[in-house]
Amino acid sequence: MANVKKNRKLKDGEWVTRGGTVVTPEMEERWSKEFEEGFDLSTWTTVRVGRPPLDGVRVSERITIRVPPDLYDAAKAKAEKEKRSISNLTREALQRYVEG
Repeated sequence: MANVKKNRKLKDGEWVTRGGTVVTPEMEERWSKEFEEGFDLSTWTTVRVGRPPLDGVRVSERITIRVPPDLYDAAKAKAEKEKRSISNLTREALQRYVEG
């Protein structure tokens, strides 16, 4: 059986960041003082949120298309059979078309 991490019950005034950190009113107060006193923003590191680029360098472009239900079902079945995502299948098909 899989281990399930239960969320602790939040107390009044607490909230949770996207990363799962429980922020208490005391933490808010400490952070407020730090910000008011000033801080060197250059010491902060930029964190890119989201999926990594497909080419390892640039942000990947998103293409949204509409297809008939039969084509979608066939593509989904093929992708599942090959243990791939529909995105991967679509990228390969588009690459073949562009190169052909």
